[in-house]
Amino acid sequence: MSALCLLELDGTAIADASLRALTLARSLADGALAAVAFASTQDLPGEALAAYGVTGVHVVEPGQLPGYAPAAWARVLAAVAGETDADLVAAAATDRGSEVMAHLAALTGQPLAANCISAQPGPGEPGSYRITRQRWAGLLLEDAELTGSPALVTVSPDAVAAAPADAPAELAVHHHEPALDDLDLRVQARESTSRAGGVSLATAPVVVGGGRGVGGPDGFAPLEELSELLGGVLGVSRVVTSEGWRPHQQQVGQTGTRITPELYLACGISGAIQHMAGCQGAKHIVAINTDPGAPIMAQADYAVIGDLHEVIPALVAAIRARSGSS
Repeated sequence: MSALCLLELDGTAIADASLRALTLARSLADGALAAVAFASTQDLPGEALAAYGVTGVHVVEPGQLPGYAPAAWARVLAAVAGETDADLVAAAATDRGSEVMAHLAALTGQPLAANCISAQPGPGEPGSYRITRQRWAGLLLEDAELTGSPALVTVSPDAVAAAPADAPAELAVHHHEPALDDLDLRVQARESTSRAGGVSLATAPVVVGGGRGVGGPDGFAPLEELSELLGGVLGVSRVVTSEGWRPHQQQVGQTGTRITPELYLACGISGAIQHMAGCQGAKHIVAINTDPGAPIMAQADYAVIGDLHEVIPALVAAIRARSGSS
């Protein structure tokens, strides 16, 4: 069996969520693991791709398809899946991965199994897989059989451990010429220069989160300072974006971004189910809240019962004193 995986890049590195998708896809491939990357050839992390067992990467250069266009990306995936006779197409269950795979399912007429945490060949006909996937924001695990030609899956970004292959593969680079029409390009998204670069919320090693307890738009300055000192990024709860205090792209949760940092420092966040679904992949959760009965306190590895407006400035001062910065 052969597998194809959609790659998402974080700068010139493979996004952690895509490494997890590659790991699952490789476990289902008999030595034939291909990938699709929308990037310049010079930015491709060839050694990392080979280390994860990718035998062929199909590249669409920025000049051929600028920006992000979900329908166009799906069209490319469908074409490459046909060229490689892929039995399975996988992507990380990120915002982009989920959207592109939904377009691919509509384009091919094949069923899509979303948020998979495991998959293995099924006992039935070729193209049959036994899958386990998350439902209801991860509160329920569903065992099911998926049959498709190709079978389509998205891989939960917090469930499969990223693991290189036993031995590096010999990587071949192919340049794909997309055949698109105007309808494929109806929706495009491009990053503004002011927002380009930096660490993304989905791949940041440290996330400092702020909720209703921050008090308002002006209360996020200390949290931003702390996230910068820790080499991380700022995340927020849904209520913060609903109030218009911070933009939606900073939201952590079921309807925001699912994060998998080494450390998630949640400040003034009660911990609703939808929010916890987005941060359950964090290795360590530290919660700061005045309410010891807040749901997040029971989920946290460490809980600080106190006023974030006192705790955060003290923490910033301690970090600066230790590092010798003013």
